[in-house]
Order: sequence, then structure tokens, then C-alpha cells
Amino acid sequence: MIAIIDYGMGNLRSVQKGFEAVGAEAIVTSDSRKILSAKSVVLPGVGAFKECMANLKKLDLIDTVHQSTKSGKPFLGICLGLQLLFNQAEEFGHVDGLGILPGKVVGFKDAQPKSDSGEPLKIPHMGWNRVRVTPGNPLFDSVADESYFYFVHSYYIVPEDPAIVATTTCYGIDFASGIHQENIHAFQFHPEKSQRLGLTILKNFSRLH
Repeated sequence: MIAIIDYGMGNLRSVQKGFEAVGAEAIVTSDSRKILSAKSVVLPGVGAFKECMANLKKLDLIDTVHQSTKSGKPFLGICLGLQLLFNQAEEFGHVDGLGILPGKVVGFKDAQPKSDSGEPLKIPHMGWNRVRVTPGNPLFDSVADESYFYFVHSYYIVPEDPAIVATTTCYGIDFASGIHQENIHAFQFHPEKSQRLGLTILKNFSRLH
């Protein structure tokens, strides 16, 4: 059983349907007992970083996420679920994150990304973009390097430890679009919205032990 953490933020049903499409059983739940007893855990998320942290706190799920990442069981963060793992976000000031991974979340507006022709790129970064993969990542088995995945975000992660970067993407600047540290996998793009290759990633995750 895969537990998808329900804290009121994110396309929870689409993530669940993605796992169901590859034959994996997944439940959407805010029950800490079910989350902690699951084989694998997924933290999705869209929206504002501050609101997501407030919802996790209100539902008493912050410790549950920490326990899940420390348990050794496969853990997957999607979009804001990646960003929340870090120390803080520079979103309308500074907002504390979960602090599971050292680093911060910053905005594209400060980087002022530009196209090859020098034109300012639109924010948010929205649509299909190429993902470069660090060799050996188990979730990219049967997925070619520099494949395209679907993004929707205005902020990106800056990890303190470059060794945890699993994927990078260019949007005027090169940024870390995914991380992998031991049992923790997390991506800025949306596998559940990335058609066949995204479903392959979900299938590979569901097979981890």
C-alpha cells in the first residue's frame, strides 16, 4: 500500500490515479497511523509554501513526514512536496520548511531567467521541459536521459549538498529539478501529468522496497 499524504494541497486524486494506472494500490489519507504503516509514502503539493506548511502543522502531520523519511521506506515528494523538504523558502520573506534536507527554495523572479535570444522567460515555468538525469537513479529505469516532463512552478530548490541532485533542468538557468538521498526521492515536475514516462517513474517507485 502506498500512502498519499492528504493535507488539503495538491492534485491528490490525479496522483492516486497515476499509481492505479500502473497497477499499484494507493490511498489518499491524513491518518498518521495509515501513513506510517504504509509500504511507501508520497508527499504531493501545489500552491503556496507557507499555506502548505500551515496545513501540515494544523493536521499534526509534520512529525509523520519526518518519521516517514527516517523510516527507510520509499518516500516520494512531488512539486511542492519536493520544496517542503528543505530548510526554508524565500516566499514573501522567509518561511521555514520541514528541514529534512539542507538548502533553500528561491524564486525565478530573482534569477530573471532569459531565453537564448535574451527575452525574459515567463514565470511561472509552465509546460514540458527536458530533464537531465544523474546515472543510476532507480526511478529512471526505462526512461531516457533528457526526456521531457511537465512542470508548473515559480520557485526552485537550491540544495546545500550537490551530491543529492538527481535531475537538472534548464529554464534560462540550470536548476535542480529532482533529488535522491537514500530512501527519499523528490521531483519538481509532475510525474502524474507527464504521460507515459511519468507513469514509468511512478511504476518504478511502486516497486521499491
